[in-house]
Amino acid sequence: MYKKKILVWISIIGVVIGSYFVYNFYVTFFWDNTVFENEFSYVFIDRDDSIDSLMIQMDPLLKSTANFKIAANKKGYSQNVKPGKYKLNKGLGNNEIINVLRSKRLTVKVVFNNQERLEDLAGRISQQIEADSLSLIAAFKDTEFLSANGFTLDNAMSLYLPNSYDLFWDTTAETFRGKMLSYYKRFWNASRRAKAKALNLTPQEVYILASIVQKESPKRAEQPRLAGAYLNRLKRRMKLQADPTVIFAMKKTSGNFDLVIKRVLIKDLKIRSHYNTYRVKGLPPGPITMPDLSAIEAVLNPEKHSYLFFVADPSKPGFHMFAKNLSEHNRNKKIYVNWINKQKIYR
Repeated sequence: MYKKKILVWISIIGVVIGSYFVYNFYVTFFWDNTVFENEFSYVFIDRDDSIDSLMIQMDPLLKSTANFKIAANKKGYSQNVKPGKYKLNKGLGNNEIINVLRSKRLTVKVVFNNQERLEDLAGRISQQIEADSLSLIAAFKDTEFLSANGFTLDNAMSLYLPNSYDLFWDTTAETFRGKMLSYYKRFWNASRRAKAKALNLTPQEVYILASIVQKESPKRAEQPRLAGAYLNRLKRRMKLQADPTVIFAMKKTSGNFDLVIKRVLIKDLKIRSHYNTYRVKGLPPGPITMPDLSAIEAVLNPEKHSYLFFVADPSKPGFHMFAKNLSEHNRNKKIYVNWINKQKIYR
């Protein structure tokens, strides 16, 4: 009888211990370990993150970071933390959380447009992927890369086409640059290159002219007419005399790109710069902003007309009054000058 009692107690203890281990195993791997209230939460893991630094980030999201680390160790994830952006749904256990962090890396939508300089572009991109602005600007200005692909430091901006791109969050600066080169080559297909050639322009020159068109007006309806006027001037070997290039020259010369200039003065037209199209013939050496794709298409598909001059139309903000000769232009210009004087805009 005594032996039977011992066996019974041993059995009970075995069951209790076994239940305890089964319970702990279930809690550690399968019990809901999320604590956030939203339906899901995102986790961003850097390339240099370890399991310890990841634990700090995960702490506000989990009921038990200790159980998470135990599960991570058991599943071999602690030694193989993978960078990227991940989506954790509410109610996941550690087993599924680790499966997500191991194999369900998400892309991010990278969006950029109308940046004036490579430095501005680097700052914008660094807000959307892991690469920092310093590594991005170094990649953008890599002269060996630029030369190998037909660019210069002046026109390097023309490699970057404004759009929305799906990229992995842990994309490096060099990978981002390579992706943009790939998109650039895809955009500049045989048809667009043929149109550029017919205009006696390279793709980079199309981009530069489009940047001037963009600064003149963001109105898509008018961009082909503006492009046509500038192309007419180029064909006649006239100076472009584009006010936006003067403003860019002033910013670049002063080193202050936060400079706000609402009115270009006669004295400004004398600034010595390769970007001042009142002084130099042809296109400036590089773009003065990142043009919208609509402005690039406007240059490639310009409106056919005989206009050579234009000035802002006070009655239609964003649009212009066009003229075929100087006398017409001077009449239009008088209307604009009278209006801007009434607005008391002197700089």
